[in-house]
Amino acid sequence: MAQKTLDPEYMPQLKMTQPVAQFGPFPSWYSKEGEHKIVSIDPMGHIPVEAFGKYLDKGFDIRPTIAVTKAHIDLPECKEAIREGRLAPDGAIMTQDGQSHITKVAMEPVWYLPGIAQRFEVTEQNLRESLFRETNMMYPELITRPDLKVFLPPVGGCTVYIWGDPKKIPDPDIELTVRVHDECNGSDVFGSDICTCRPYLTHAIEESIRTAQNGGTGVVIYYRKEGRALGEVTKYLVYNMRKRQEGGDRAEEYFNCTQHVAGVTDSRFQAIMPDPLHWLGITKIHKLISMSNMKYDAITASGIEVVERVPIPPELVPKDAAVEITAKVFEGYEGGGVYKVDEAMMSKVQGRDYDYRKTDIENAAAAGREALQGSGVAAKKQKV
Repeated sequence: MAQKTLDPEYMPQLKMTQPVAQFGPFPSWYSKEGEHKIVSIDPMGHIPVEAFGKYLDKGFDIRPTIAVTKAHIDLPECKEAIREGRLAPDGAIMTQDGQSHITKVAMEPVWYLPGIAQRFEVTEQNLRESLFRETNMMYPELITRPDLKVFLPPVGGCTVYIWGDPKKIPDPDIELTVRVHDECNGSDVFGSDICTCRPYLTHAIEESIRTAQNGGTGVVIYYRKEGRALGEVTKYLVYNMRKRQEGGDRAEEYFNCTQHVAGVTDSRFQAIMPDPLHWLGITKIHKLISMSNMKYDAITASGIEVVERVPIPPELVPKDAAVEITAKVFEGYEGGGVYKVDEAMMSKVQGRDYDYRKTDIENAAAAGREALQGSGVAAKKQKV
């Protein structure tokens, strides 16, 4: 606007931009007995012309906050899965060269403030005052216009990736595989091995493809919550503290380092995380590709049934990620019989030093990782 390259009065041309797949309306889109299943997105955001046509005819500027399109996904991990025989091309879900066909949905946040306040268990007034203050008073209407119940927050949205027929998603009798994944640029894009993010994401994609080929549907929702929504700068500062602290990078200090830097260990809004699941019409998840107790609790508390939780296979845990997975399992992540962590394991598992030579810490990290990967097997043997 300052450069005057965009006319502030420009109205978008939305012809031929309609969704490539139909979603809803589903019962979860509507309030029932004071309960709002969806409060952080506009359920009608993908169909503004149909939903708000009479207002558009009057000249109102109502823009989509959800867009639905199709794409081909080309991942090296899927090609590897074909070579190793874990996946087989079928020409419909997956091509011979390893590309998978998907429907994808981009969502921008639209907050219904009374519902958001209810989810966060605060008053609407308190929520409005906090948003006004923490956005440096950029939105005075939060205070001056209590009659305006909708707010477009300056936070990231999410993208939904769907393998298989989207129409099958609401049917609880058809197998559904789901991963709710939070953005991690370092791992997801560049392959950093300090966390399990990319391997867990690609494992979920592989499981989604397999489910779709078996007649079900696979869904991966990618949330823009970098560094547990604390941001990438904070995450890198935490990395530095972890590596430089006395005794090195240890599982027992994993969460403490985040607390020392950020004041909290997590700032993700798990209470509103299930909203896109309800928008899709989901009532039952057969396979949840997640070990997170926080995500599981939020999903099930919202009324969605989860049949099975799938942990990341030990062989997919990267070299320097044993610290992360060990600390998370100890704090309550579901190990599913694959990972068993006690206090002795917490003190044993260490990450590498910033010195890339083969140091004592590097050797200790390798030993700890091996112990972690065999923890579930060892626990099963003890039971026998």
